Order: sequence, then structure tokens, then C-alpha cells
Amino acid sequence: MSPLRAAFLTSYTGLGGGETSLLSLLGALDRERVEPVLVCPREGELPAAARRLGVEVRIAPWRPARILFVPALAARSRGATVVRAALEAVRPDVVYSDFHTLPDAAVGARAIARPLVFGCYGWWFRPHPWQRRFHRRALWRVLAVSEAVKRGYLGDPPFMSPSRVQVVPLGVDTTQFVPRPDERGAIRRSLGLSEQAALITLVARFQRVKGHDTFVAAARRVLDLLPDTEFAIAGENVFAVAADERFKRRVTRRVAADARLAARLRLLGWVERSELLLAASDVVVVSSRFESFGMVAVETMASGVPVVSTSRGGPAETIVDGETGFLVPPEQPEAIAQRVVELLRDPELGRRMGAAGQARVQAHFTVQRYAARMTEVFEAAARGRG
Repeated sequence: MSPLRAAFLTSYTGLGGGETSLLSLLGALDRERVEPVLVCPREGELPAAARRLGVEVRIAPWRPARILFVPALAARSRGATVVRAALEAVRPDVVYSDFHTLPDAAVGARAIARPLVFGCYGWWFRPHPWQRRFHRRALWRVLAVSEAVKRGYLGDPPFMSPSRVQVVPLGVDTTQFVPRPDERGAIRRSLGLSEQAALITLVARFQRVKGHDTFVAAARRVLDLLPDTEFAIAGENVFAVAADERFKRRVTRRVAADARLAARLRLLGWVERSELLLAASDVVVVSSRFESFGMVAVETMASGVPVVSTSRGGPAETIVDGETGFLVPPEQPEAIAQRVVELLRDPELGRRMGAAGQARVQAHFTVQRYAARMTEVFEAAARGRG
């Protein structure tokens, strides 16, 4: 029996966390069961990386839908016509769409009479009143990356049956997070650090929700107690958003204006192999004001490194507080600093947490497990079972 064809529609073409996760999924799918096709509005890092995985890529120029889209108007847009033509050419068995492609994907899926699955990555994609009928009628299933996202999407009271929203956590390729013994030392040397130096890391694209400002404030408090601690921020304004660039400038100015921070905190920009930086760290901090899933927290656990994360959103579901890491309230740099100092003063605690985190990821958050669950959803959709 030939594999079913699954069209993955996304309006993003850069490589942020969600796009990296999508690439991992595309690479992990069993091609004897699912043949993926990626449909993007333009060329970019994402389609290029997908081609390197052997994935078929179609470029269909359209503009992403706005959060406030009106379904009736969107259905008559040029984007809907373009996406419909792309899907008619691909002839998939099932269509999988992100939010900003959703109204156009619905037109195309309806035209070829195929089920539409919506991958919901953010709690802020809660449908507005004029969109709810569209979501109830156009979507075969909604896949939320966490219970927090499911609750946010449905609202209170839920606007449609919760049974139609299925939680499918993301997964990581754990083989990427087992660096060779020499790699930890190599990346530390590249940063000008000794093997003994304590390194605290944040990996996140520049966006206010990621809490870089909270991390910087926490670093300042850690330095008051442990003045030899080193810090690193890896990430860029991946999608060149003006508001994110302004936030980045505020953070970098804050670092530059403080002599102690400027001497101890490295702004690394985009790091191609962030898994090596995670493995070279003593503690990784997720300082976000909210995380839909929190992929860096899971990657950190996969690396055997303790994580200190804020508790709003996905990390509260992936991290076992006090066992695989620490959870703290958002926007509380003092709480982050307290937990970081606790881990630095008790290396054995960090080793236990790192080992427990690795075991948890292996049991619940591998990309193989994620791909298997997605395959089951696609096969059920193709059979028309709800």
C-alpha cells in the first residue's frame, strides 16, 4: 500500500523554534506510511532545510492571514486561490496547517475534499466570535502542543467540543543531544571559558515574551552572590520584527551599561548548533513570560543539564519541579537567581536533575514518539474517522 500524502502548510520560512520542530518531525516520519509535502509562500531557510531532508517542497506565494481575519473575506482572497491551486497540484490525503495559513488552507482542503488538521502552537490563537463557526466547521481536528494551549484555544466556556482538540506534545531528536566528550570543552574554549567556569545560558529568539530582560536581571543578582559566574544569550530577531528589534536593543543596552554584566554576559547571536551550547552549560534558564510548549526546556533535559524555567504554559507540563529542574513564577528574576545559585552550590543536585531529565525525555518527548502520534492522526483523518 502506498503511503498517504500529507501537505504541511506554513507561512513561516525562517528557522525559529516551531520551524525547527517541524523539520524534526518531517525527518522522523516513516516514509512508508506518510509522504510529506511542505508548502511555503516563498523560499527561505525552512524550505531549503526541508529539501535537504528529501522532502518535496512547493512554493505558492501568498500573504499570511492576520489574527483578526474574517473567514468570508479570506475565502475570496488571492491567497486562498493560490493555496487552493497548490493543493490541487499536490493532491494530498490530509492537509496540516499553521494558524496564519488556516483560512486559505480551508478553501483548498474543501476544494479537494480532504480533511484539514490545525496545528495550534499558541494559546493566543483563540478564535474571535466571528471566527468560531469557521473553526467548528472547517477543521477535522485541532492538535495542541500542550494542555495550556488547548485551554487557551477553547476558552472558558469552550466554544466547541474539547474532544476535537487533541494534545500532541512535540518531540526532540535525542541523538542530537549526546555530544562527544571533546565537544563540551571545544565550545567552552571558543567562548574563552575554562572547564571549571560556571556557565548559565539562555537560548531564545529575541521577543519580549521570551524574557531576556528577566534573565539579565537574574544574572545581575547571581553575580552579587557568585561573582565569577559566566552567562550567555544565544538567539536573534529571527523574523526581523520591528518590535522584537526594539526589545533586543533595550536588552543589549542594559547589558552594555552595567560593567559587571558586560564582562560576564556574552551575546552570541544566532548559534547554529545550539545543542552543543546547552551541553556545555551548567544550568539553562527559560525566562519566558509564557511558553506554549517550551522546546528549549525539553532539549536541555535531553542534554542532561538542569533547567530553571518559568512555570506559565508548557514547561509546567514537561518539567517535574524539583526532580528534572526547577519551576518559578514568570517575571521574578530573584526566584530564578535563587534556583541557579542553589544548583551551582550543589553540583550533585544538578547531576541528579540532569539524569532524571534525560530519562523523562526518553519516556515522553522523543521525536519518534511525536512522529508516531502524528502519523496516527493523519491515518485516522485519511480514513475519515472522527
